[in-house]
Amino acid sequence: MDFLNFLDLRITDIIDIILVAILLYYIYKLIRGSVAINIFIGIVIVWAFWKLTELLGMEMISSMVGAFMQVGLIALIIVFQQEIRKFLLMIGSTNFSNKRNFIKHFKFLKQESLSTNVNVDDLIGACDKMATTKTGAIIVLERNNSLDFVKSSGDTMHIEINQPIVESIFYKNSTLHDGAAIVSGNYIVATRVILPVSNERSIPLRFGLRHRAAVGITEKTDALAIVVSEETGLISYIKNGEFILYKDTQELIEMIREDLV
Repeated sequence: MDFLNFLDLRITDIIDIILVAILLYYIYKLIRGSVAINIFIGIVIVWAFWKLTELLGMEMISSMVGAFMQVGLIALIIVFQQEIRKFLLMIGSTNFSNKRNFIKHFKFLKQESLSTNVNVDDLIGACDKMATTKTGAIIVLERNNSLDFVKSSGDTMHIEINQPIVESIFYKNSTLHDGAAIVSGNYIVATRVILPVSNERSIPLRFGLRHRAAVGITEKTDALAIVVSEETGLISYIKNGEFILYKDTQELIEMIREDLV
């Protein structure tokens, strides 16, 4: 009987560790590459220190740190409101009735996900070509969060990515150029998509609706966005509602590949 109780305790401990690991993994994936990652690491360090002082029986310092953690919870909700929204959206968009879609969310169980198959070279090659002619474009790359809620506003497609196709979609005289193109895996799955526009006041005035739309969709989901400016011909890369700086197109390609993993 004692052996069975011990065995049950060990099993529950293992399940507990696995669940915590999954939770921390998802939180890390949501905030990786953003300023919030430093705050997250700081919280983990403070929490580990708190538990260590409890374990060592240091009651005074343990109670002080514990009180700080409890009071700071409200502040953390405010700081991480965008990340919390993305996390809840990711959980809510999981189709538990579909085994394949459910397992797809646990990307660390697979060697390769659909998003890693994106032909980034041709995608950025097309953007680079459009930049020379100042052809405006906005491309959104789907990751974990479903973009079905915006795909429905445009035209459904299923076209494999290659440079001529991307250029033809955003050609000025094309009927498909107005709006965003959504990329899922290595396919353009929707065009002429209307995106939510960000109301963030810190966005410089030189950026127009395309850039605000790119910021908006990356604020609400974990998608990545690439924008070619019609006014300047510059290529912008937006992630987590922020403009990501890069030195050249090769570095941009490498950054996108890393973010898609």
